Amino acid sequence: MAITKDMIIGDILDMDRTTAPYFLEMGMHCLGCPSARGETLEQACAVHGVDADELVEKINAHLEK
Repeated sequence: MAITKDMIIGDILDMDRTTAPYFLEMGMHCLGCPSARGETLEQACAVHGVDADELVEKINAHLEK
């Protein structure tokens, strides 16, 4: 399953925990926090000043391995 910007972070992590380092790398160190898990990938990127399209590409490339 491909990751998209409108997916909820908690759903992405539940689908594949190996994606966590990509969120930590962007400065999102509160992955266990209910509000962080409820944000979309795009919302989290906006808060942390990260290009959402770039992060989606990185995560999807990782998942394709």
